[in-house]
Amino acid sequence: MPRERFTVRVTKDYLVFCSGHFITYEGSECERLHGHNYRVAVEVVAPLDENHYVFDFIALKNIMRKLTDELDHYMLLPTKSKLIRVEATEKSVRAAFRDKEWIFPKSDCVLLPIPNTTAELLAKYLTDRLLEEIRQSHGFVPDICRMEVEESFGQVATYEFFRTTHSNE
Repeated sequence: MPRERFTVRVTKDYLVFCSGHFITYEGSECERLHGHNYRVAVEVVAPLDENHYVFDFIALKNIMRKLTDELDHYMLLPTKSKLIRVEATEKSVRAAFRDKEWIFPKSDCVLLPIPNTTAELLAKYLTDRLLEEIRQSHGFVPDICRMEVEESFGQVATYEFFRTTHSNE
């Protein structure tokens, strides 16, 4: 019996976000503050439903637009870093790495529950948020969800989620 796989993929000109960040690397180094014009693409894999589609393109585009808009034109800061300390007050956010220190208006920041603002972890963060949204809004959990985050032309990180069971969770 043949096995089949159906996939929907969404990548649109508006699934972008322009954000500032810096990462730690090589265990003890920290990049200079800089930014990227990120592009996002998502694929959802699942059996066809009663309407003969994997998942509604319009719903997927709308959710992804909302998620990318939440990151657009913000400073992205990791709250789970072992090397970058992030402290928020009512009005500001202070980030520190060794003797370096940055202070940003709180309204200009998105504090992310990740250890580093790499493209890889941004892809995982967006996948987790997408899965939460489609589970809550549509009662749907795909077999596979693949998220691509391109931080600059030719530099793409991909995260893949694989459902361990095939029941509706």
